[in-house]
This record gives sequence, C-alpha cells and structure tokens, in this order.
Amino acid sequence: MESFKNRLDKNRIPKHVAVIMDGNGRWAEKHGKARVFGHESGVESVRSVVESAGEIGIKHLTLYAFSTENWERPKSEVEALMELLVHAIDNESELLMKNNVRLSAIGDLSKMPSKVKERLDGCIRFLSGNTGLNLILALSYSSKWEIINAVKNIAKDSVERKINPEMINNELFENYLNTAEIPDPELLIRTSGEFRISNFLLWQIAYAELYFTEKLWPDFRKEDLFEAVFDFQNRERRFGKISEQLTL
Repeated sequence: MESFKNRLDKNRIPKHVAVIMDGNGRWAEKHGKARVFGHESGVESVRSVVESAGEIGIKHLTLYAFSTENWERPKSEVEALMELLVHAIDNESELLMKNNVRLSAIGDLSKMPSKVKERLDGCIRFLSGNTGLNLILALSYSSKWEIINAVKNIAKDSVERKINPEMINNELFENYLNTAEIPDPELLIRTSGEFRISNFLLWQIAYAELYFTEKLWPDFRKEDLFEAVFDFQNRERRFGKISEQLTL
C-alpha cells in the first residue's frame, strides 16, 4: 500500500502540529506491564514522530508531555516520569542535533525538579543554533494556568503603566502567552481514542483541525503522522466563512 507521505501536497503542510500523547498507561496494562513501561515505550514514538515531522517540513511540533494535573498522579509514577525525562534528554540530544532540531519548552517550568530543569536548559542551549524543526515540550503545562498567568502579567504591566486597557486585543494578549512568536497549531492530534482537549493550548487551537485516533501513543509511528496530515489536507478550512468565499 502506498505511503500517505507520497500522497501529501508538499505545498500544504501544516506549519505547526500539536500532539496529545495519550494511552501510555493503558498500553502498558494491555501488555501486562507497569504503567512506567508504557511511558518508556512512548519515547520511541516521540523519536519517530519528530523524525517524520522534519521529513515533510513541519516547522513546529508541540508535544503535551506533562500537565499540571499530572503532578497529582502517584508519587512513584511522577518520579519515574521525571527520571525518564532526564534520561530521554540525555540520550536524544545528539540525534536531535544530527537532525537539525531545535528544542523549546512551555509551561510552569519553575515546578520542575532542578535536575530536570538543568538538563532541559542545557539541551535547549545545545540545540539553539539549529534551523530545522522546532520541537516544543509542554511540561507542567495547562492552558488555564497559561491564560491566568498572561492575565496577571497584563494587569501588572497595566498598573506599572506599560500598557493601558485600550491596548488590549488578541495580538497583545498572545504576546503574553508561552507561545508568543510561535504560530498557532493548524492540526491537533490526540491518540488513544479519547475525544477531549485536556486543558491543552485552548487559546491557540481556536481554529485548529482536530484529529483523533484509536491508536495508543506507544503504537503511533511515522505513517500515522503522515495519515493525520493527509486527513488535514482533505478538509475545508473556512475560519468562519462559507465555502463560496474561499474561492473568491
């Protein structure tokens, strides 16, 4: 069967794709393993999707790696996830460099363990000169936190007379978000068959196309990303207009 990659219109590749990587725990349980085994297996999916995104010219790839709500999981699982994150950063940095990938992070990073933050900052600096895919990790992230944080900073700047209320519009507000200077996602993918957004990039995905797949994250590979992008290219994106207006 022909790969979806060969069927893609190279002129209509989404600039920014966001992914809710869901299903690691269920995948592990399905294989009779501890939940952390699913998280470990999910790293291979991350590697595959990063490579395939670069292959077809996606400019920004945001992966929902750890939410603010995930801190409420059992302590042992959180600790294992943090260790896995450090391990992944250490092991993947050379491959990311080879593939010309930059690394960014969004979220309340002040809550990350110091060891994780140090490794993350070091990897971001190491890859900062690259010019290819911008890989964005959402860590200790929630959209409600991000929006509230933006409102607080706008209020602070207003009190300090750096801005006035009449200046506040969509463009100004977006400059206070973690994703300032990054284009909004055009495509949001969620694995595992769940049909919800889970507090992820709520402002930014206002006009994103949503793609849901039954596959659990550790089973998601290159061809699955190509299929999602192919599906995206076969949708009509109207942005509030009617079909006839798009042809004018």
